[in-house]
Amino acid sequence: MRLTIFGTGYVGLVTGACFAEVGNDVICVDVDEAKIARLNRGEIPIYEPGLEAMVGRNREAGRLRFTTDADTAVHHGQLQFIAVGTPPDEDGSADLRHVLAVAATIAEHMDDYKVIVDKSTVPVGTADRVREAVSAGLAARGQQHDFSVVSNPEFLKEGAAVEDFMKPERVIVGSDDERARDLLHALYAPFNRNHDRLISMDVRSAELTKYAANAMLATKISFMNELANIADRVGADIERVRIGIGSDPRIGYHFIYPGAGYGGSCFPKDVSALTRTAHDVNYVAQLLQAVEEVNERQKHYVFNQVRQHYQGDLAGRRFALWGLSFKPNTDDMREAASRRLMESLWEAGASVQAFDPKAMPETAALYADEPKLALCDSAEAALEGADALIVMTEWNLFRSPDFEQMARQLKAPVIFDGRNLYDPAMLARLGFDYYAIGRPPVGPSAAAVNP
Repeated sequence: MRLTIFGTGYVGLVTGACFAEVGNDVICVDVDEAKIARLNRGEIPIYEPGLEAMVGRNREAGRLRFTTDADTAVHHGQLQFIAVGTPPDEDGSADLRHVLAVAATIAEHMDDYKVIVDKSTVPVGTADRVREAVSAGLAARGQQHDFSVVSNPEFLKEGAAVEDFMKPERVIVGSDDERARDLLHALYAPFNRNHDRLISMDVRSAELTKYAANAMLATKISFMNELANIADRVGADIERVRIGIGSDPRIGYHFIYPGAGYGGSCFPKDVSALTRTAHDVNYVAQLLQAVEEVNERQKHYVFNQVRQHYQGDLAGRRFALWGLSFKPNTDDMREAASRRLMESLWEAGASVQAFDPKAMPETAALYADEPKLALCDSAEAALEGADALIVMTEWNLFRSPDFEQMARQLKAPVIFDGRNLYDPAMLARLGFDYYAIGRPPVGPSAAAVNP
């Protein structure tokens, strides 16, 4: 099938590459000339396991092309995917300017039947606005062409996006047009070999499903972080609690890991947008508001531990920081807990020596003028001469370090673990002061803290 993808960001690039991988003829179009030039040189602007190789082989085979020419792109595909950004507006709602601009562009160039597919995460009612924009654009040209607007939300996890797309748990298609549904069903047939994963529903339900999924996962994270704060105050170990409740199949172990708060491009934006959607229909979404509030508070957790350990005396201290991205296997720094931590440390007069396997170029761009940040070539180099280690991202290479070597490199054996990676008892035996999330601190100098 011939497909057009508007947007070459995270969703657009993964979507285009994966559709090309199963034999479709795909054009990805973007207004960013520099990004398109990079893609045509084989340079991938994001880090995602498996994506670079997939883009490369499909470019070479001629199944995946990149352009800024909207006219060519619109004429190419019967299916037009909108995969552009929907950043939060000032009031927390999703900014649909880019989505509606694409709709207007399609209307400007289309000359036959098109299926316009909302792949971007958009609020309920967006399909109606896209439909209105296309109709207005056609009317301005004095043209009448049939078209359908479909909601086909993505469910991609950063760090596993290619695998999620190629082996989806479900494919949501929201449409009231049988012809459009049949085309989407045919398009996704290669991904349904074992069993049919396509779930059809009305457009508004499909739009809400995406927000509901992300809000539920964010709720689980904030719930566990709330419990971690209670555990601090009653002397319980949240890791034991996690295992105890996760063994219940009605709860499960997914997304119940306590930590320093969620970040990334999806959860913060989508929870906020869903809260705003509720407000717009005169409903107060108290639970969603609490999810946001708990997460915001949690991003101060590790800094408060550090400040209490040093009794507020942070000026002139240096801290090793392992992990910058909001989660492992990505270079995404959007809403990352590490950013809040670093900025708080700098404000208190401390400096940071940081290492991340993938996110350091993005960090360097974000904090190019920050003199209190040093980016190191390795995890070990970040430790040298630091007052303590702080872990903020659970990359695999951080899970089993040489603690004895670490103790020799640090000024004092102190670890603040924002992801609960290590065994407190073992670190206590090695003479470390160890602080985790929702676990009693251990070590010769560790003091009870209530972040």
